[in-house]
Amino acid sequence: VQLQASGGGLVQAGGSLRLSCAASGRTFSNYAMGWFRQAPGKEREFVSAIGRWSDSITYYADSVKGRFTISRDNAKNAVYLQMNSLNVEDTAVYYCAARRGAYSSDGHDYEYWGQGTQVTVSS
Repeated sequence: VQLQASGGGLVQAGGSLRLSCAASGRTFSNYAMGWFRQAPGKEREFVSAIGRWSDSITYYADSVKGRFTISRDNAKNAVYLQMNSLNVEDTAVYYCAARRGAYSSDGHDYEYWGQGTQVTVSS
């Protein structure tokens, strides 16, 4: 599986962005998908994940719960992260990841990673 993240950019605090992750392969629906982020000087952290198939199970880090929404479109081989009410602490490179199994918040469980897209939130 190859992953391509896009949609990052510069936004003012309180604004919104929608990240997209396009996946290659015919078995996209078999993969749980996750979003992670890494800010300068910090370790990579979990943001959100969504289950396999048309599973509606979603999981969020406490820091983004209520502000971010993850979704997937298996027909388009894509996963999305709608980010609302952004704040400066959300500034990071965002990565999408895929794993053949149940969703997980542990990045080590994911087998495939996209190249990342930069999100910068200004105050």
